[in-house]
Amino acid sequence: MSSESRRGYRGPLKAAIFDWAGTTVDYGCCAPAAVFLDVFEKRGIAVTQEQAREPMGMHKRDHIRVMCRMQPIAEQWSARYGRQPSEEDVESMFQEFVPLQLAVIEKHADIIPGTIETMAALRTRGMGIGSTTGYNDAMMRLLVPKAAEGGYAPDVVVCVSDVPEGRPAPWMALEAAKQLGVYPVEAIVKVGDTVADIGEGLNAGMWTVAVVEHGNEVGLPEADLVRLTSAERKDRLSRARQRLLDAGAHYAVETIADLPEVLDRIDERLRQGEKP
Repeated sequence: MSSESRRGYRGPLKAAIFDWAGTTVDYGCCAPAAVFLDVFEKRGIAVTQEQAREPMGMHKRDHIRVMCRMQPIAEQWSARYGRQPSEEDVESMFQEFVPLQLAVIEKHADIIPGTIETMAALRTRGMGIGSTTGYNDAMMRLLVPKAAEGGYAPDVVVCVSDVPEGRPAPWMALEAAKQLGVYPVEAIVKVGDTVADIGEGLNAGMWTVAVVEHGNEVGLPEADLVRLTSAERKDRLSRARQRLLDAGAHYAVETIADLPEVLDRIDERLRQGEKP
């Protein structure tokens, strides 16, 4: 083993791996949230936006499974059907979810402001750009070209159908690193807007940065966010930021445009021999 290997990595960040909805496209992560509401409402089960958003970032089948275990939803299901939701119910709702998501995904492909400029800054630093998502391959075949039309085209796209297990398991992030040809993992930063994103990055041994304003935890399209009073906006952002930090994010930034400054701070910590 070389002396450098024993000393540990002290170089700069080599890559960033981004989530999609709520992080780089779809301000407010609105596309999947609306579909989850629809799927449950078709079965006579009323769910709130907060319940629909809590497991966001996971495989969509796992997301539905987690929602079914929430006490208010399980109680409604039991009152209506005389039993708890089964795996057959989860699978049925997932199969219904997929075409509904496919039908709306291109309508929520707008690039989040600051994304293009941030990607250019990463290119200037010589960093690779990867991406992971809770969407499956069929969904990404629609979303990736629309994003490219808007100017966003990461080097690597890994979706949940490419790996054995979705977030918070590390497999998508590690697969993205493999495809980028980048190591060690401490030279990579995972950027996302959900608790599941942060778990994915931490479990992969990477630095994690949460984006707040345009992400799932705030959960509002830009037009609705700007209509909030200053106090309402501050409270909403503060609660979202704290939830993501409590999940273990190393940093939380207001928007993706704020990322380059954080990368400078991580580079300095790496130079000092720190690891995530």
